[in-house]
Amino acid sequence: MTTFVLALLVFLSILCATHVLTNKDDFLYVNITILQSATAQGAVCLDGSPPAYHLHRGYGTGFRSWIIYLEGGSWCESIPDCLDRSTTSLGSSNHMKQHDFFAGVLHNTSKQNPEFHNWNRVKVKYCDGSSFTSDVEQVHPENKLYLRGARIFKAIMEDLWSKGMKSAENAILTGTSAGGLATMLNCDKFKCLLPESAKVKCVADAAFFINSKTIYGTSYIQELYRKIVNLHGLTKNLPSACTSVMEPSLCLFSQNVIPYIQTPLFIINSIYDSWQVK
Repeated sequence: MTTFVLALLVFLSILCATHVLTNKDDFLYVNITILQSATAQGAVCLDGSPPAYHLHRGYGTGFRSWIIYLEGGSWCESIPDCLDRSTTSLGSSNHMKQHDFFAGVLHNTSKQNPEFHNWNRVKVKYCDGSSFTSDVEQVHPENKLYLRGARIFKAIMEDLWSKGMKSAENAILTGTSAGGLATMLNCDKFKCLLPESAKVKCVADAAFFINSKTIYGTSYIQELYRKIVNLHGLTKNLPSACTSVMEPSLCLFSQNVIPYIQTPLFIINSIYDSWQVK
């Protein structure tokens, strides 16, 4: 009997999942915008291709409200690592799909997204490997590699400004994992790019990474962050109030940088990022 009940529950869950996935109202695919003009500012992906984002316009009461989502996807810590990454969608707009799927807080129906469905919703593609904070003028000349995450963030925000964000009444910057960390690190900068009258908030999702030793007794993640800071030249783009009191790599840990963020910040962290479990 127990086996039958369990089998029935599994079957019902599959039916529910199938219904959700096949309901046409649950799908929203948005065209990509390749920001060719950003290359003039040196705002490029790891391989030198222009950055990109997906925008779905708001309407009605949400016409002057914006939600900007920063994609996640870990980081690259060395030149070979970044070169490998530059051959994928996480390092090149040449490998990105022409359409991306919007769901949750980016969806356009009140059923899935009651609060923000009619806002201007943007997904910023992650192609710099540094949580949108790198800015190195030149990596080794023999390597066609560009570390320009901070410039990408600025260029895309300026482009969105020209497309209506300059009149924003409400704005939210959010992201998950490495994008959640990028949300924290760029939160106050985002606030400064918007009209003074705008209500601005940031929401970091799954952005806490544990600063502890591995089962082998090594400080893996702090060493990883130190390599990222050094390679990508992050120190100048991290909150100076944090780097002035501790080693810059420690300012990549959310618990250390949060006290220095002035803009209202909300945290979602139901579980530690599965990336770090390894």
